Amino acid sequence: MDIADYAARDATELASLIAAEEVSAAEVHVAAAAALDQVEPQLGAVVGERFAQPLDHDASGPFRGVPFAIKDLITHAAGVPQRNGSRLFGPGIEHPHDNDLMTRFRRAGLATMAVTTSPEFGFNATTEALAYGGPTRNPWDPTRSPGGSSGGSAALVAAGALPFAHANDGGGSIRIPAAACGLVGLKPSRGRTTVGPDHGDPLLGLGIEFAVTRTVRDCAALFDAVHGSEPGDKYLFPAEDASFSELITRGVRPLRIAFTTVPYDASRTVDPECARAVTDLAARLADLGHHVQEAAPRIDAAAFDKANLDAWCSFLGDIVATASEMAGTVPGREHLEATTLACAEYGASLSARDIFAAEHQFNVARREVARFLTGYDVFLTPTTAQPNVPLGQLDADDASLDARGWYDRIFEYGAFTALFNATGNPAISLPLAESGTGWPIGLQFVGRYGDEATLLALAADLERAMPWSARRPGIYAH
Repeated sequence: MDIADYAARDATELASLIAAEEVSAAEVHVAAAAALDQVEPQLGAVVGERFAQPLDHDASGPFRGVPFAIKDLITHAAGVPQRNGSRLFGPGIEHPHDNDLMTRFRRAGLATMAVTTSPEFGFNATTEALAYGGPTRNPWDPTRSPGGSSGGSAALVAAGALPFAHANDGGGSIRIPAAACGLVGLKPSRGRTTVGPDHGDPLLGLGIEFAVTRTVRDCAALFDAVHGSEPGDKYLFPAEDASFSELITRGVRPLRIAFTTVPYDASRTVDPECARAVTDLAARLADLGHHVQEAAPRIDAAAFDKANLDAWCSFLGDIVATASEMAGTVPGREHLEATTLACAEYGASLSARDIFAAEHQFNVARREVARFLTGYDVFLTPTTAQPNVPLGQLDADDASLDARGWYDRIFEYGAFTALFNATGNPAISLPLAESGTGWPIGLQFVGRYGDEATLLALAADLERAMPWSARRPGIYAH
């Protein structure tokens, strides 16, 4: 198997070829290593060096050795250094055990080839952490950002070096890079994927683990393989009646679909091309037989943003304090980017009452979105307020910004995603449009809590009706 043959296939097809013994897993790993080595110098998406050999995995799992990577944040493998995108961790901390999701990745047969880049502690909508010595670049245009915080994973998948890769999402960090890089990015419902044993409800429940993929069938198959709870997890979902891979083959019934081109904070600017992509898709959905209406939930933007800021900054304050105590250091600019330090200091100043107030506002938002979705099956928005951003626009080391200034800078771009981390609803970004310059534009569908099935079935229908597989970035393994 040569590089081009490997890069042309998704994970489902690679697994089928391995199962049929038309190609060995070892041959696929050689091709993947060559593809990674080819695109990495242009992208800067791998932390350190790729592994000489894939991490141990179950060769009888459903993916049977298909190449994979894990992001340098939250999910971790035993003995593999983790930096969380920060100089505060030096060369990285080595955990003595896998976390539960990593165990599930191994059990699914995923052959982890590398660790991918993240912004510092994930609090950025680009991937340009100082800890790695340079930015991660978008394969569609290396002067642009691949999004964040899962930008390293998204860049490698979009460039054909991997069929899919781990990602996580605390405010849009699966969906934003999926949109910027032309991928499928599912943020599952809160609790659908385990965060144990090291975490219970990370980021006050905002943080969700999963992946970015090139195809809907890979998204569904990987979701089948890894979703579910572990003993001690805070959330427990009942078993599904059918696999998600089966559900996506059936087609979706006519749905009631609401759409908007306006963020919950209407003062934020939306690129006309992103807005037009939504209205064009709304018309196409109506042509496909769905019932489409312009409507949106009513959110108190000022109250929600204060709650979201406090949730993120309390998280940063805690992780910086904990890591500094472990390292025996006083956190400063030599360890942290300027906005991380500002956010951590603000987070440390918050009281218990502030945190309860944040959860109260999340409860208000959660109930409003749930009420709204009693009248609709799904809700359509742009994924991001513009197709992508130039490298350097979201500079986390900008000392002129305080915590609120940095928050506003990030969520000017990620204006549509964070609400659904707070509510816990599943949301998926699909690469259904492109800009006049040929960049991907992601469209976000939000479902009812626990209803990934409808999102994935609709996504599969749209992939068949509006296929994107022929679109390839300029940097692509060959």
